[in-house]
Amino acid sequence: MKRKRLGRKAYWLMGLTVMLVVLAVIYVQRGEEPTSHSSSSDDDPSVSSEQQHVLDVAARDAAQYDYDQAIRQLEESEGSAQNKTQAVIDTYRQKKEALVSWDSDQPIPHLFFHSLIVDEQRAFDGDGMSQGYRDYMVTVEEFQAILKDLYERDYVLVTMDDIAQPNADGTMTYQDLQLPPGKKPMVLSQDDLSYYEYMDGDGFADKLILDEQGDVTNTYVNANGETKQGSYDMVPLIDDFVQEHPDFSYHGSKGVAAVTGYNGVLGYRTSASEYGPDSDHPNPDLKADQQQAQQVAEAMKADGWNFASHTWGHLNVQETSLAHLQTDTQRWKEEVAPIVGDTSTMIFAFGSDLSDWHPYHGAKYEWLRDQGYRYFANVDASTEAWKQLEPGYFRQARINVDGMRMREALQGQTDVLDAFFDVEDIYSDQR
Repeated sequence: MKRKRLGRKAYWLMGLTVMLVVLAVIYVQRGEEPTSHSSSSDDDPSVSSEQQHVLDVAARDAAQYDYDQAIRQLEESEGSAQNKTQAVIDTYRQKKEALVSWDSDQPIPHLFFHSLIVDEQRAFDGDGMSQGYRDYMVTVEEFQAILKDLYERDYVLVTMDDIAQPNADGTMTYQDLQLPPGKKPMVLSQDDLSYYEYMDGDGFADKLILDEQGDVTNTYVNANGETKQGSYDMVPLIDDFVQEHPDFSYHGSKGVAAVTGYNGVLGYRTSASEYGPDSDHPNPDLKADQQQAQQVAEAMKADGWNFASHTWGHLNVQETSLAHLQTDTQRWKEEVAPIVGDTSTMIFAFGSDLSDWHPYHGAKYEWLRDQGYRYFANVDASTEAWKQLEPGYFRQARINVDGMRMREALQGQTDVLDAFFDVEDIYSDQR
């Protein structure tokens, strides 16, 4: 029996469909969406600007491995039946099937930084603060190079609540992190995102603000006294990097900002107890600063950032009394939480902790748990990664990335940073 020969139009339609599928695969692999192609009205109508926007948004989600969200948006869109949309949906389904779950026994590293040095000459000018900056800070250029190395080594940003969350009865449970083969989750955090008064004039950014588009940026006063606006610290620099490399972020996650309260938050002097009308240093713009800081915090959270308590007064929780910890926690909730929102994460100052590797217990832990804290982070640079899941909490060790740790690496005293970046290439020759 002879096969029925296909006409020229049928061949053309088949070829167009195959081409659309192939283009969808190619562009999605590159984190892009296929451009629209004109076709006959009875096969693939022209894509409207509204549908193209839906395709673009879905492509962003897919690039960050959230294929369920991408597919959901496309299936619920008005142009879901169009050939182009269906081809993209099919491609996302195939890519989702290729994801692999990150086993809960596998390590997930957590690196942290302090405020970044913009002007090395002013930071390392030989005054009483210079050595501290050399020890505990990295420069903007060093940080940008570190991000590049992390990305090239296939790390992907997650937050602590991507790793574990409480289930229905409140028991902390590992989440199913799904990534392409070879990709590795990691957490980044920044301590003391408050732009303390002691940093004024030493070559750091001043505060975080919103630009005209509503994006989070910094203000920075240079050596000539000129105020600049741009990416001068970790938050906007990571935002910029993820904008260029969306696949560096898992489902849009960025990092964790740990804030104290005694100098305010995000560069704003927001503490009523320290800057109120009855204080020694009243801030006449207290209310306005609180409102602006809150707007910045909301924009950060909407863009993938989480906030953590670093205690209000930068306490060493191991050495402080329970009564002091209780007073400090209450003040953080009164002065900081209204600005950055409630948080269930405690990132301990001074690299302290409530105990050694044994599970938490005791009055301080019970107090913090009663206050809603479920995520805890200490500092441990003896290993590349360490985490602990207990029914009541998730704890993670962090590695301090700073001048001190990098010097140790250069002197052969540690290799803990080797998995993340090349210290010799990163380290500034002005240190």
